[in-house]
Amino acid sequence: MKTKSPVYKPINLNEKFLKFKELWSPRIIAQMNDYHFKLVKFQGDFIWHSHPETDETFIVVQGELRIDFRDGAVILKSGELFVVPKGKEHKPCAKQECQIMLVEPIGTVNTGNSVSAERTAKDQWI
Repeated sequence: MKTKSPVYKPINLNEKFLKFKELWSPRIIAQMNDYHFKLVKFQGDFIWHSHPETDETFIVVQGELRIDFRDGAVILKSGELFVVPKGKEHKPCAKQECQIMLVEPIGTVNTGNSVSAERTAKDQWI
């Protein structure tokens, strides 16, 4: 009797980014242990917020992202990443649309401890 082999397929980030247009609305593409890998498109300014319980990793896939802090800023270009320490208030912004991958624990809300219209209602897989 022949057994069916598992299917191993890579996740293509470019194909996933084509599946949505909304800005500031993360989409989950993978899970590793208790972490989600999320894709999001940024343009303009987001809100000031923090994540009191977790660090947050930003990986720039395409474009340029600035993350403002109350005491400075960091600019990330394609192929660069930055880890915002837990509890550190920050505000992502991008002059032009950029594509970002976030790595964060399952259930992390995009607006952290801030309640606003930008809060994503629920996690969405693509």
